[in-house]
Amino acid sequence: MPELPEVETVVRDLRPHLAGRRLCTVAAGDRPLRRAFAPEWAERLRRRRVRDVRRRGKWILLDLDAGSLVVHLGMTGQLTIGPAARPLENHTHLRIGLSGGRELRFRDVRRFGSVTLFDQPADLDAFLADRLGPEPWDLTPAEWRAALSATSRPLKAVLLDQAVVAGVGNIYADESLFVAKLPPTLRGCDTTPRQAERLRRAIPEVLETAIDRRGSSIRDYIGGSGDRGSYQREFRVYGRFGEPCLRCQTSIARIRLAGRSTHYCPKCQGEA
Repeated sequence: MPELPEVETVVRDLRPHLAGRRLCTVAAGDRPLRRAFAPEWAERLRRRRVRDVRRRGKWILLDLDAGSLVVHLGMTGQLTIGPAARPLENHTHLRIGLSGGRELRFRDVRRFGSVTLFDQPADLDAFLADRLGPEPWDLTPAEWRAALSATSRPLKAVLLDQAVVAGVGNIYADESLFVAKLPPTLRGCDTTPRQAERLRRAIPEVLETAIDRRGSSIRDYIGGSGDRGSYQREFRVYGRFGEPCLRCQTSIARIRLAGRSTHYCPKCQGEA
């Protein structure tokens, strides 16, 4: 699933091509996404102008002159822009023609993604507030320590909880725990203030590097321009089961935790 760095890359790719553009045509496919695209939205979107493109957690927000179009990439979603005349790929579920002759397309092989229109800002704010905690850069030491001390869940599970910190998924949870030198199984309530602060600082450090590399392209992910990311070449632990740790040469271990495969170094991070 695309995580914060991948979604941020898509947003940065799309923003210069979408901001100020008017939506001229809207064509939705007939196969349902995870959240159904209502047929009446197509007519309501026509002639609206894009004011900005931004990110909140793993959600892409196209702010319009009236309302917002909210996109989640799900597992395999791709939101790209290019010439309207380019070949149409299979599994393309939404096409939006723009002023200037380009076309925004949403493609999703597994159809776990969604595109939703919110007409009222208050409705969008409530939708996001119900699901998302602070962005990693906005997470204060006090908020973070309070969140950890209040739970007996392992750190890996806490990092995956979007209501605690928005945007982190499986890849960057593993990578952040390695940078912080903490075992993924350490319970939140057992984390010392010093350990908590190491992890709080490690999260944005890892994310910023991944954004600089345009995210991680492992399977389906591409940016808004269609280009792939390269952070997968710099993974320290994620996906490196059995390979030597880049820091100490110990074999990277893998366990199942919080319903996800979890990779860590038994020596650098302590035994799980």
